[in-house]
Formats: sequence, structure tokens, C-alpha cells
Amino acid sequence: MTVTPTLRRSRRIHTRACLAALLTATLATVGAGPATASSAAVTPHGTTFSDDFDGPAGAGVDLGKWHFETGDNVNNYEREWYTSGADNAAMDGQGNLVITAKKENPGNYQCWYGPCEYTSARLSTAGQFTQAYGHFEARMKIPRGQGMWPAFWLLGDNIGDVGWPQCGELDIMENVGFEPNTVHGTIHGPGYSGSNGLGGAYSGPVFADDFHTYAVDWSPDSISWSVDGNVYETRTPADAGGNQWVFDHPFYIILNLAVGGDWPGDPDDSTQFPQQLVVDYVHVTTGDGAAHR
Repeated sequence: MTVTPTLRRSRRIHTRACLAALLTATLATVGAGPATASSAAVTPHGTTFSDDFDGPAGAGVDLGKWHFETGDNVNNYEREWYTSGADNAAMDGQGNLVITAKKENPGNYQCWYGPCEYTSARLSTAGQFTQAYGHFEARMKIPRGQGMWPAFWLLGDNIGDVGWPQCGELDIMENVGFEPNTVHGTIHGPGYSGSNGLGGAYSGPVFADDFHTYAVDWSPDSISWSVDGNVYETRTPADAGGNQWVFDHPFYIILNLAVGGDWPGDPDDSTQFPQQLVVDYVHVTTGDGAAHR
């Protein structure tokens, strides 16, 4: 088991990404492969990473592709404890990964606020798959309800050396439960992080009602976000306002379902549990100048 930082930020406070020493309970990486592990060779179609979650019902994730980050997250004031194994992240036998947030504390987990009230899961490819540039896409059905905070996002693989936000963060899809018709895409770097992050929002249907495809197309001089193939925002180095554009090196993938926090607020009496983030697939392909390992 290796120790990793807590690596997320809040829109309402300056950081959801911080070194482990700043946490009340450190996120631990479970089942991670060696830092130089390769996820997949490039195919003739340019696919560098692919997981279609075709395992039998109840099976855990492929630990050759993913590992768990466990613990709580005081920096965002989230309420969940991220667990490892299939209790909170398992196949449904129908080609989906289901990340489940539950109102429970079977392990007597201790969060920053006392005994934890919820469990969930957070999956990462850090040390297993990273890539600079290309097309990153997931087809997902998000949860619903006050306090739910699902995310599909990328972090710079040099975070251990330079910290956040210098490493860069690219949020492909975030939703907060009080905005059932809106998803967000954002980048964070030095001088444009937290509530000053650069990006946009896409308004549409109630996203929890069905599956939708969330993607970014990332090149050396631009990042574009799309929902179901509809591009809704593009950012370039010029948008950084003279600050350093740090989206020029490999990033890794994270999927998680947070419960509560500064941005979504905490669950209330209207929130029903369990809630699920259902992931049909995660696919990554190369783009101009793409490099992966």
C-alpha cells in the first residue's frame, strides 16, 4: 500500500487538492500497479485505454487498470469514506460499473467530522495509465439528490512533485445534486483554480434520468468539452490570462462519487440512499501529439 495525496478541489474554497500531510485521514492507494505500468498499447484505431466493464455481477474492477483511493476528504468537507473492493464499486453484469454511495458505516470509519455517515468509492489510474492530449470519454448515468457530487476528471501526474494546482486538473464532468439539469467542465492551474477555474456549464435534461456521454478533446493549444457530442465550451492558453498553461504533460483518470461538501452541500431529508453512478465505459484515444504510458 502506498500513500497518495487527496487530490480534489472545491469551487467554494480554494482547494480540493492537497498533500496528505494536510488531511485528518490520508487517502491511501489500494491495489495500485507500479508507476511505470502501461495500460494498453496503441491500437490501429488509436485507442490507448478502454474499459467496458463487462464482468459478472458483483465482480470488482480490473486492478490492472484501476486502483482505489480510500479515506475521507476534509479539504472539501465531504461526508463519505471511500472504501476499496466491491462493496461500493462493482459490475452489474449488464456491462456497467456501479459506484454506490450508501448511508452506512460498517467499518466504524472515522471522518474529519467524527464517525462517518456514508461510504462510496473513488477509482484512479495514477501509476497505471497516463496520457497527454487526446479524446477522453465516458458514458454514464449520474445519481440524483441533494448532496450528490459525481465526477469524471483528470489530474497531472506530477502532482507529487509540484503540488496542486501547478500539476493541473481537468474536470470532464461534474454535477451537484441541486442542479439536476446542469453538468460542469473546468480546468484548474496556477492563478486559475478553485472558484477561479476556467470552463463552462451545459444545461439539458435531467441527467440522472438516462445515460449520457461526457468527453473532452485535448490538444496542445485547446481543450473542448462535450455532452453527447455537443461541444459546449473551449478553452485555450490565452484564457489563462498570462498564467502558466500547465496542460502539456500526462494526466491520469479519476472516477468518484462524493457525498456532501462545500459545493453541493450536505444531503438532507429529501436525499434517498443508496445512490449510484453507473458507468457504461471509459475510452481514451490519441490526438495530435498524444503521449501515454
